[in-house]
Amino acid sequence: MLEEPRSGLLAAWGNALLAGLVSPDDAALAIVGEDAVHRVEGLPGEAGPVGLTLALGRLRGLGATGFRVALPVPGHPLGLSGPADFNARALEAEEAVIAYGVPYGLVPEVSEVGPEGDLHVEVVWRVLPVREAPPADVPSLGEAERELAEALRDATAALSRLDVAGSGPVAEAAVDAYRARAEGGRGRDVLAPGYPPRAVRVLELAQRVGLLISVAYENGHGGAVSASEIAARGAALRPVERVARRALVAAYNAYVEGGEVRR
Repeated sequence: MLEEPRSGLLAAWGNALLAGLVSPDDAALAIVGEDAVHRVEGLPGEAGPVGLTLALGRLRGLGATGFRVALPVPGHPLGLSGPADFNARALEAEEAVIAYGVPYGLVPEVSEVGPEGDLHVEVVWRVLPVREAPPADVPSLGEAERELAEALRDATAALSRLDVAGSGPVAEAAVDAYRARAEGGRGRDVLAPGYPPRAVRVLELAQRVGLLISVAYENGHGGAVSASEIAARGAALRPVERVARRALVAAYNAYVEGGEVRR
């Protein structure tokens, strides 16, 4: 969860572009990030894949006024509104972008290409029809912020009790990496120009909660030496992870919260 989802980058910078706050080239550059290339396939009026700049302009011409994010996982269709085909593809990718104002969504297909030792990442965004309906289980920014504060306390207490709360060099390195990113104002960069300060706060807090979850899962079994203790740790972490994902969606969707793009 420490890495920003590609759908979040596309929605954030796509919203800034639609609001006239960044240029098409700057938006595309920010969305691609460290990947080699992004293409968009299935866009109405285009016979084949096109670049991000053209795709975003075409979606705007079709009537898109904003973009929102979905981060679904099995048992939690967070941000989805159907139909079944789009939901299934989004669930497989565990993320998607849904245009506001037109009935289209985009699901990323990520692949590594190139010879061993020199691999690079290519992304194809598949454009698919979506149902224009309220998204599933997306909180407001205020609700997400309150949930996160409680989740952070719960996660810290649970991991301390289970003796897996960030001991060892791997955990220390993860904590140091988060602190460096937080001090650099990473959340504000990710959310692109125009997002409200509260959305930046919510994103950064969600990433902090995600850090605790990642440390817990990546450091073996810690002090949880029995099957029951391992199960207890999973039971403690799952609801916290759910809250963090809900908060990420709320932060990225702040532009279209309430049905209006913020300018």
